[in-house]
Amino acid sequence: MTELKINTRHTSEMVDITEEVREAAIKKGIKSGLVAVFTPHTTCSIVLFENIDPKLRRDFLEAMGRIAPAGYGYHHQGENAAAHIKSAICGARVVVPMENAKLMVGQWQGIFLCEFDGPRERRVIVQVIG
Repeated sequence: MTELKINTRHTSEMVDITEEVREAAIKKGIKSGLVAVFTPHTTCSIVLFENIDPKLRRDFLEAMGRIAPAGYGYHHQGENAAAHIKSAICGARVVVPMENAKLMVGQWQGIFLCEFDGPRERRVIVQVIG
């Protein structure tokens, strides 16, 4: 198991962590298997997403803001209920196959940490099974 530290800079953002995950997986010395990527936080997520057009990331975050708007008047005592809801919708993990030390993501796919309550230092756990 490897733990990555990802520092986010904004309240809401998507950080491409594909390369960090790939490096962590390769360092384990396993060339074929599964790479599980997980975050132990309840206000951010790990997703597979399109990695070419940054405007699409902005569209995604704006759409999530429409689904769970900040300032809605949630019952949660904290001010980050919307972030918890977005995280629950998106999920905390992805699993990606690895073959010949290469992550088998699609041509336009990347692994992203979605920040919904930043800026913060986030933990990402990478586990290679092979």
